[in-house]
Parts: sequence; structure tokens; C-alpha cells
Amino acid sequence: MGVTTAMEWLGSCSGCEIAILNIGEDLIPIITEALDIVHAPVLMDHKYFGQCGEGIILNIPDAVVGIVTGGVSNHEHLEVLEEMRKKCKVLIALGTCATHGGIPALMNGQDREQSWEEIYRTESTDPGAEVPNVEVPAPLDRVYACDEKVKIDMQLPGCPPNPALIAEVILSLVEGRDPVLPGKSVCDTCPTRREGKGAVDKVKRFITNADFVPGAPIDEMRCLLEQGYLCLGPVTAAGCAKRGAPACISARVPCRGCFGPVRKDGNQLLDMMNALASNGIDYKSVVDRRSILRFSGAHGKLRPVKKPVVEEE
Repeated sequence: MGVTTAMEWLGSCSGCEIAILNIGEDLIPIITEALDIVHAPVLMDHKYFGQCGEGIILNIPDAVVGIVTGGVSNHEHLEVLEEMRKKCKVLIALGTCATHGGIPALMNGQDREQSWEEIYRTESTDPGAEVPNVEVPAPLDRVYACDEKVKIDMQLPGCPPNPALIAEVILSLVEGRDPVLPGKSVCDTCPTRREGKGAVDKVKRFITNADFVPGAPIDEMRCLLEQGYLCLGPVTAAGCAKRGAPACISARVPCRGCFGPVRKDGNQLLDMMNALASNGIDYKSVVDRRSILRFSGAHGKLRPVKKPVVEEE
């Protein structure tokens, strides 16, 4: 019998669940021997209120390990997350939505009421449609990361997370040891060639290809930040590397920051502005600086912009 495990998804796209499947053949002994999955909506038919709806309150089975994906954006998400925390001895937040808000937390940068109006009342659908308010979970005031609402014992970011690291976390829990996880930035794991500061003084948009020789080894390409592109490698946690290079860099495109900040409480926007300034690059040349928080807008970091009040004459 393996370690009892419960899995839940909140505000997510199921990409993290696909990443678990992408562990590949190594997943077979994990599922058949290491884990005893007692609850997982993505895998099994286990109702919150009993198989026939006879229950009165939401109920998730007791488990040693709990794995939660997705952020917290409505009252149903919050109720499920609190039940997982209550029933699981070790609770893991898997994926950047769960750890830092992810793409859904981009909503935090907009006025919520205006957003609902734009989503449900558009000229392309039904401009007279009402914003749903019956038999749907009420939204929270913003999108939260899981650790803003309950105690999280372990966080594994990524959009999606690296399957090899998911396997490492699961096996470390089963074996009773600390997991071996990256603790550096994407830059620290990037093999591209660096020639030093002062190459550029402004950031350019990635609307043209980087300078590289097709088919040449990645370590022969010059650092994309030194080429003038906004690469978030300096302020993004490592962990996406496959076959020796970070995933985006392997495709010859700049890091987009999907693993969240390097430091637990880091702010990718402020840290990146500081990194640019220290390299003599004009941070004002960055178009839409707030987009740097596209994956880490929870924890109060991304907020609606207050528009100046224009007084009528």
C-alpha cells in the first residue's frame, strides 16, 4: 500500500495534470506502488457530497499527501482548498497558478466589475447578456495564490511544472527525504554566451528573430538580454531546463518568467527593473512593464491602475 494521496484542481487549465502524465514510464511505479490515490477529480469519480449527493457538507478523504493545482478565484476554490488543508498532512501547491497566481491573476490588474462586463457582455456574443449570479460560485475580490489562504508545505512552480521535478517531489515524500530542487535563477542554468555589460542601452520588443546560427549549439548563441531582448531569466526561478538549457532559451526565445520569482517573496517587476538599470539599460524602454508580472500577479503584486480623475470645467 502506497502513501495516501488526494489531488485537487482549482482555477486551472489542467496543464499541471498533463505534466504529471508527462513523467512517462516512471509514472507507472509511482501510481501502482508509491501512491494510493484516494481522491482526484481528474482521474476518478469521487463526489464532494457523496456519490448520490446525500452529503450536507463538502468532504474529501483523509490523506498523507495533498496536491493542489490552480489559483483561488472564487468561493468554491476556497472551500475546496480549506478542506484539502484540513484533510492532508502535507499539502503541495503545484504549478505557477497555485504558487503565484499564474495567468488567471492577470485579472488582478483590472477593475473586477469592469472585467465581468467585458467578458459577459461583448458585441461579438450577446451584448445584453447578464453576468451570471445564480448557481455559480461567487468570485473573490481578486485571484489568490494558495499560500495566501492556507498553509502550504511545499511549492513547485512552473507553467507547466517540469515532470522530472514533480517525480522528484513525490518520490522524496515517499522516501522520507528532502527533494533535490533547483535553487537558482534561469540565468544560472543558461549556457548562452555572455560578453558583458554595455552592449545595448534600450530594450527592444521580440518582433524579430534573435541573432543565432540555425542548428548551432545553444552555447554559441549570445545572451538574449545582451542582444537587447527582454529576457526574464535573471529574475525567474530555474526548473524548466530540459536537455541542458532552459525551455524558452532552447527555442531561441527570451524567458517569459513562468516559474515565478527566484526568491519566495520576490517581485519580478521590481527585480527586473533593477537588473536593467544595473546593466545601463533604460527600464523606461520596456513596453507594458506590468506584463512582467504576467505569471506572478498574486500576493497583492498586481493591482488595478487608478486612473486620474479629470475635473470638468
